[in-house]
Formats: sequence, structure tokens, C-alpha cells
Amino acid sequence: MRFNTLNDWLNWQETLHPSAIELGLERPQQVLQQMQLPTRKCPLISVAGTNGKGSSVAMLESIFRSAGYRVGCYTSPHLLHYNERIRLDGEPVSDAALCAAFERVDFARKEISLTYFEFGTLAAIDLFSHANLDVIILEVGMGGRLDAVNILDADVALVTAIDVDHVDWLGSDREQIGLEKAGIFRAGRAAVCSDSHPPQSLLEHADKLGISLYLLGRDYNFCTRDAHWSWSVASESSQSSRDALPMPVLRGQAQLRNAAGVLMVLELLADKLPINQQQLRQGLLSLNLPGRFQVFPGVIPRILDVAHNPQSAAVLASNLAQMFCTGRTHGVFASLADKDIPAVVAALGPEVDTWHVASLDVPRGANAEQLERALHDGGYNHVQCYANVTAATEGAEAQAGLGDRVVVFGSFYTVAEAMSTPV
Repeated sequence: MRFNTLNDWLNWQETLHPSAIELGLERPQQVLQQMQLPTRKCPLISVAGTNGKGSSVAMLESIFRSAGYRVGCYTSPHLLHYNERIRLDGEPVSDAALCAAFERVDFARKEISLTYFEFGTLAAIDLFSHANLDVIILEVGMGGRLDAVNILDADVALVTAIDVDHVDWLGSDREQIGLEKAGIFRAGRAAVCSDSHPPQSLLEHADKLGISLYLLGRDYNFCTRDAHWSWSVASESSQSSRDALPMPVLRGQAQLRNAAGVLMVLELLADKLPINQQQLRQGLLSLNLPGRFQVFPGVIPRILDVAHNPQSAAVLASNLAQMFCTGRTHGVFASLADKDIPAVVAALGPEVDTWHVASLDVPRGANAEQLERALHDGGYNHVQCYANVTAATEGAEAQAGLGDRVVVFGSFYTVAEAMSTPV
């Protein structure tokens, strides 16, 4: 074996390819062919989108597991441990299993160069191929068409909310980005979109392929009543409904749109993976997804959210507005430099009273002074700068009084560091 520890493998993978990100399927497809894995026998779901894909994957995984199905799940990025990315039956794979999978990928690739993400994706596929699974759920890392996850054909493809993000790789508007997301669609297979206003490019690509695309508000819908919600589908090929459902554990109207898309996926797979009402209810209530409006109660409540683009920042702002608070909101903000920082600030500005901005010491990380300039340009002057998220979180909580709250947001890196800061 090339390395004996997971950290050694990961550190080496970060240096293997000339660039950290290089979208394209040719290299990972070639390695996958050389791995000669067993033929997949269970259904596969691919999930793409700018926002909501992690939540949708978590819901799918929780519901399938509540129904007793054995699930393989691949997500990214991770918060605290790389192992979080690959789960078998709800449990992160062990260091030993990951190292063995990395060794098999390394042996098969020969001289083919792979990015960090491509290496991990192939390892996940390897591990799933050797497990006795009932269903596989794959979260696209970036875009869709040229993402390494797309080397596998999905039985059902799900595209969640689409916004402008990763513009250097995917394009600068929703039409360009929507077409990239639609790249996970396959002719002869069904697809679902839970964006309430999908880009025209996505719709046209589905028409070009001649696939059955199920749209929120047209083919399926949901409504809320008191503490419950209902879902229904009415199309040429399906008539079904689910009533008196519990609200998802994850908060906000956006999560109901995500849940509605998830139920449409379940409906399309019902002949292979039937799920009854009780199993569905249990799955909605038992899911766990750290970092998505995650509230740590206390004298000074701390809220963690990975919101990092304008759309997700608007959702976070809406959730904050709906959450009762008698005092001030102290915002701890750290971001990657290639995000639309002014738009994130504009979305959250009305809900944040004091800003505590921190530098991120990671590739593409913005420094506190960049964030401070964006805030001042937006008309926000109650800003303090810190060297890191830990210091910013501690500074915000030191200034908070009874009735106040602290919200930490801006990236997965931001939330991960805050999770390591004692509450």
C-alpha cells in the first residue's frame, strides 16, 4: 500500500493533480473502466443543485433507512472528518476501508492524474460496488455535466434550487448553470426538479433528451396546514398523494420544497423501493444534517449555517426573521474569496446587528479585511475583524447579552471551525 494512514493518502491526493479543480469525465471514466467493478444491481439517484442538494440527500437517506433499506451515500464537502463523505447504512466508512479503496483506485489509475475530488468519488463507487446495497445516493460536487459523479448513469436524477455560484467553472447566470446541472439527466430515465422557477435551459435540455421531467408546481406540489403538510403528484403517468406529514426537522420553506422533490423521487422508485406512510414520517423526523440552521440553545443561542451564496443567504435571513429573538443578532462571517460576498451581505444585512468577520486560512479563503470592505461598501459599519473563526465566535459571544443570539455562516470551513469552538 502506498500509504498507511488516511491523512497521508489525503495529503498526497491534494498534490497529485496540477490543479485542485478540473472538470471533465474522461480521466475518471477511464480509471473506472480499469477498476473492473461488479455490475451495479440497485437503483442509483444523482442529486445536483446550487442549494438544497445536501438536505435532499439527507432526507432520501433517512427515509430509505427508516424503511429498512441498506443505503450507500456519497456527499461533499465534509465538515469535520473526511469519512463523513462516504456512508454505508448511515455510518461513515472507516479509515481502513477508505485506505483500501484508495489503494485500489491508485492501482487502477496507473499514470492517470486525478483531482482530490475525483479520487474520492472513485473510492466511493468502489466501496459501494462491494457492499450489498438497496440504493445508492450520489451528491454532485460542482455543476453536473462534467462532475466526476456523472460518470455513473442515474436511474432518477434530482436537481434542486439553482443559483449563481462557482462562476469561474459553471457560468455567470442561471441559464448557463442550469444547463450544467441538467447534464446529469439521461435519456430513457426520469428526472425531478425542485426549483420553483427552473431555468429555461434545463427544460430545453430535458425536452431534447425526451425524458420525463417532473416539475414542482406543475407535476407535483405541496401545501401546508397548521403543523403538517401534504404532497401530491398529478401527471399523465402518476396520481398519488401523501397527507398529514410532519414538518421536516430541517427548518424553513426551502426545506419543504426540497422534501417535495424528494417525495417525487420516491414515487418514481416506488415499484423497486416501496415506502409506507409510517416509514416516510419516521424518515422525515429522524434525519440529521449538521450545519443547516443548526441551533445550539443556551443563554446565548448559537446558530450554524453553511450558507455561502446569495440564495442560501436569503434562506438563512428568512429563517432568522421567523425565529423569535428579543435581542440583537451577532453575525460571525467568513467566506471564500470567489463567492458573491456583497450579495451575501445584502441578503443578511437586515437580520444582523453586529458583524464579526474572520479570515479563512484555506485555499481561496477571503481575509477579514476583504469582508470588512464589502460590509462598509454596503453601508454596514458595526464591523470587527478577527484572525480566525474561533476568535470571531468568541468575540461575538463575549459581546452578546441576554436575549441576543450568535449566527455563524459563510462556508463549510466557517461552520466546521465554529463546531470546534466550545458553546
